[in-house]
Amino acid sequence: MKKYQYLFFDVDDTLLDFRHTEKRALERLFEQENIVLTDDIKGDYHRFNKGLWHAHERGEIGKEELLNTRFTEFFRLHGKQVDGLTMERSYRNFLSEGHEQLDGALSLIQQLSTQYDLFIMTNGVAQTQNRRLRDSGLFPYFKNIFISEETGFHKPMKAYFDYCFQRIDQFNCGKALIIGDSLVADIKGGLAAGMDACWMNVAKVANDTDITPTYEINKLVELLPILERREFIDS
Repeated sequence: MKKYQYLFFDVDDTLLDFRHTEKRALERLFEQENIVLTDDIKGDYHRFNKGLWHAHERGEIGKEELLNTRFTEFFRLHGKQVDGLTMERSYRNFLSEGHEQLDGALSLIQQLSTQYDLFIMTNGVAQTQNRRLRDSGLFPYFKNIFISEETGFHKPMKAYFDYCFQRIDQFNCGKALIIGDSLVADIKGGLAAGMDACWMNVAKVANDTDITPTYEINKLVELLPILERREFIDS
């Protein structure tokens, strides 16, 4: 008997290559705005944006405020005044066009969909994530797509996980596994909700937190041996 029946996947840097998508969207945005995009500015923005999303996960900033002010604030720190809302709309459109998969994502999801109930859990923006999942070919293989913007909650809030679980017929938390790249949103949130949690550590960064994932993988394909462990199948 399989240990898991329900598999919950994050999207960015778990199934889809957000680093590539972000890089390309920034290049197109800066080109449109006639602003030179240097490697230093690109790195600064990546760190700045990541910090904002971490603050959002901790409940320190709302998503609307994050999206509406990030470019205004970023360029203010670089001594430049811009129309942040207009830049955000353009950037969001460019992001929605990026749907490059991490290696083997589609084939893995196709395979798993015949054996497990698959779901998406993402803190991303609904319009952007839905388009990227559809364009990547991943969308049809999931029983439901839980996007924070549409639930009224976000990972790692317990209310977010409760919202998702309540919409799955005869759900058993003991048979659920979440796979994601964020130690806070995915791993800490999933564990607190009662699930096992698999950390997708593509960049192979050190875990300097007190959060202990049930499993850790560096590539999606490494999930299969975990799911196929004999002690799980025979139990």
